[in-house]
Amino acid sequence: MYKIRLQQFEGPLDLLLFFIRRDELDIHDIPIASIADEFLEYVSYMEEVDLDGVGDFLYMAAVLINIKTRMLLPSQDLDEDGEPIDPRMELVERLLEYVRFKEASDHLEEKYAERALQYVRGAASAIEDTLADPDDELVEATVFDLITALRRVLTDAPDELFHNIVTESWSVEDQQIFLRGELVSNEKRSFVEMATGRSKPFIIATFLAVLEMARTGEIDIFLAGDASDFHVRLRSIEEVTAHEGSEQKELTQARDDKSRKTK
Repeated sequence: MYKIRLQQFEGPLDLLLFFIRRDELDIHDIPIASIADEFLEYVSYMEEVDLDGVGDFLYMAAVLINIKTRMLLPSQDLDEDGEPIDPRMELVERLLEYVRFKEASDHLEEKYAERALQYVRGAASAIEDTLADPDDELVEATVFDLITALRRVLTDAPDELFHNIVTESWSVEDQQIFLRGELVSNEKRSFVEMATGRSKPFIIATFLAVLEMARTGEIDIFLAGDASDFHVRLRSIEEVTAHEGSEQKELTQARDDKSRKTK
């Protein structure tokens, strides 16, 4: 079980890299047929939860379908030397360039994190450090790591049959209240366990509530090894306060850094 830090929702190239790293694929020899099919499946679930930027994913899905079609055609385009042009080459080049920028960004973020650990004279260490569970290894993760669990419960959700119409509405705010009632401080609960047997609107609203509460630091998310489920834990008041203080410290540090650069 790994405690994760949920990054901001990112773009379609991140989803492709997620597949490549998960399946340990060669980025120069991407199996477009299988990747395109799974990419479309993930996009369909992202549309259901109405995540931002789905239009970019639909465009990338069209690009993958186009490449898949070109690879099935008997005739191929030739380069100046008369060699067949791999339809995947342009996508591979985009991915490699994106990886370079992403690694540079990660390096800068690492340096910023190292600077954040330095305190001015008189400052005490963050309370969050003393509250952290030493048995939990902190790892970076994205929404893509959680969608597998969402797909599992949505697939098992009961089909909506014809019946008497009853208004059923689940808001993200309602599900945040639901989660606070279901979770006990420092006790982990399975997302699949809480969502199994529920309606699809309930599952989707609960999933979005989990993302929002993770963003505000109210809960921790723990990713299982096979990614078919994840666990959530309600933070204590002291941990939430520490998280808010840490965020305020980062904002202050960023503002001070920006002020020094403009001088």
